[in-house]
Amino acid sequence: MKIVFVFTLLSFGYVFSLWKWGGLDKTVTAKWQSQLEYERKALSLAKENRLLTKEISDLKYQISELESKNKFFAGQTESNTKTKPERAIASIPTTSTNDLVNYEVYKWTPEKLLAIGEKEFHFKNYEKSSQYYSELIQRFPKHEIIGDRVLFGAGVAAFETGKKYEMSEKYFSKLVTEYPKSDFYRGAKLWLALSQYNQGEHQKFLKTVEEFRLKYRNTDEWKILSRYYEDINEKVKQ
Repeated sequence: MKIVFVFTLLSFGYVFSLWKWGGLDKTVTAKWQSQLEYERKALSLAKENRLLTKEISDLKYQISELESKNKFFAGQTESNTKTKPERAIASIPTTSTNDLVNYEVYKWTPEKLLAIGEKEFHFKNYEKSSQYYSELIQRFPKHEIIGDRVLFGAGVAAFETGKKYEMSEKYFSKLVTEYPKSDFYRGAKLWLALSQYNQGEHQKFLKTVEEFRLKYRNTDEWKILSRYYEDINEKVKQ
């Protein structure tokens, strides 16, 4: 009993001293700080988990796509290794090695074509992105998802391939003509001029850039183009 009484007395004295000299407040504050730090770390880990989950999802999609293509090409290889040549049946579509879409094989939906086109654009695979965008626009020209944003993405992807300037000009011209109030309008004007220049269409280029310079001189797009305007203008006039 004496031991219990002494222990209780000492405990009371410790608590009283904490309250008396402010130690109790410091203890509580430290506890709160620890809790806040824990919550910050938890939020950080949750964010990392979301990013990793998205990355895993993208990888799973790529693996699935590769597996489908491998199965298809494996079938093509097996048929090509037969010793006896056979006539191709007219109803079976032939595929090109340069065709990265293979629509006749996979029968992509418009939404899937757009999703892959945007995804490949994000990873700067412009050739593949351009093919998916073009397949979407050519096969489903009246679909509701085809608007200014899709035309702009298709035009930039085609331009960035470094060889499809005629196609990029087509898409940018369509955007400028059909969507004059689009948020992509000024950007489309800029890319349209560059597409014309890369095709050697110097007069069209000068006309587009001059119009751009007069109407949109205070825009970010013009700030980009103005650095090259004088040099390009001289080269074209020569």
